[in-house]
Amino acid sequence: MVLSNKSILVIIRLKERYYIVPFFVVVLDMNISICYNKLMYSYERLSDDIKIAVSPEHTFGTDAVILSHFAGLKYKDKAIDMGTGCGIIPFLWLRDHKINHVSCLDIQQNAYNQVCHSIKENGLDGRITAYCCDLREIDKTFKAESFSLVTMNPPYKPVGTGIESLGESARIARHEVCCNIEDAVKAAAYLLKYSGRFCMCHRPERLVDSLEMMRKYKLEPKRLRFVQDKQGEQPFLFLVQGQKGAKPFLRVEPQLIIKKENGKFTDEMLEIYGSYADGYDK
Repeated sequence: MVLSNKSILVIIRLKERYYIVPFFVVVLDMNISICYNKLMYSYERLSDDIKIAVSPEHTFGTDAVILSHFAGLKYKDKAIDMGTGCGIIPFLWLRDHKINHVSCLDIQQNAYNQVCHSIKENGLDGRITAYCCDLREIDKTFKAESFSLVTMNPPYKPVGTGIESLGESARIARHEVCCNIEDAVKAAAYLLKYSGRFCMCHRPERLVDSLEMMRKYKLEPKRLRFVQDKQGEQPFLFLVQGQKGAKPFLRVEPQLIIKKENGKFTDEMLEIYGSYADGYDK
C-alpha cells in the first residue's frame, strides 16, 4: 500500500558535469524506495545566439565538430545530418545566420526529443527540422534526391567487438546495432541529388570498408583527410567526402593536427571550433 509520494531534487555528477535530477520517493509499507525519473538537460554554448542541450545519453565530441566544418556547408545547400544525436552538427551550422534551413534525423526518440528541446530553447523552429526515423527505411520519410549535402558521424564499432556500452542509447550510438556503413551510404545515395556530397568520419581501420561502400552506391570518394591528436602520432580518425555521379579522382588533404606539443589546441582547431572556443586559453 502506498502511503505517500514525494518529489525531491538531487544533484549528481556525471562525466565532469553536474545535473539536478528529479526523483520520486515512494513510501511502501514504511520502506522508502527511490525511483529514477528523468535527467534534466545541461547546455553547451556554441555562440552568443545558440546553445545546445546535452545529456548523458546524447552529447558530442570533437569528431562531430570537425565533421561539421569538413562538410563545408554552402548557403545554397539543402543539408541533412543523419544519426544526429543531440543535433550538434546542424546547430553548429546555424551559427551562421545566412544558413536558412537544415534538417536532421535520428532513430532514437530521446535524441529527437532532445533536439526538439534545443530548437525550442533557441527559437529556431523556422531554420531546422528534426525527424525521428530509421535511415534503413529512408524512403518512408523522404523523397529521393531531396538534398545536396548529407553528413553522418556513424557508429564506429561492429556488433560483437569491443566493450559494448551498458545503456541502450550509448550502445546504438557507438555500435552498429541499428546502422552500419552500408546502411549509411545507401541512405545518403538515396537522399542526394546528382553531384550532391556525402561527408562522413570514421576510424582508420574502417577506411577500406567505407570507400568500398561509397563506390558501390555511386558516391565517388573525392576528398580524404586524416586527423591526429598531435604531430607524429598515428591518425585516430578520417574524414571523407563522396560525390554522387562524379568521376574518379581522390584528393588527400593535409593531416589535421588537434593539439600542439604543450597540449593546447592548434590554430586550425581553434578556427574549426569558432565561437565555441571563445575564452579558450591559448
